[in-house]
Formats: sequence, structure tokens, C-alpha cells
Amino acid sequence: MLWTVAVILLILWLLGLVSGYTLGYAIHILLVIAIVVVLIAVLQGRRSV
Repeated sequence: MLWTVAVILLILWLLGLVSGYTLGYAIHILLVIAIVVVLIAVLQGRRSV
């Protein structure tokens, strides 16, 4: 579930970056959220092992 959210956020960020249409800091917020979600998923994966 977390990986799906992270991938979706990264794709949206890349589309916003490539299209040149930015909503202020919204694109960068999406990137930060995606990175946080990936880090949480990695940390939870290590704990369960």
C-alpha cells in the first residue's frame, strides 16, 4: 500500500516537473511526501524481519 502511494506521488511529481506547469510548492511537497512514505516502508520492512 505504501509503495503504491509513493509511486503515484513520484509519477505526479515527474509529470509536474516535465510539463512545466507548477502549482507553487505543491510539486516539491509531493516529492517530500513520496520520500517519507518510501522511508517509512523501508523502516517497517526492516523491523518485521
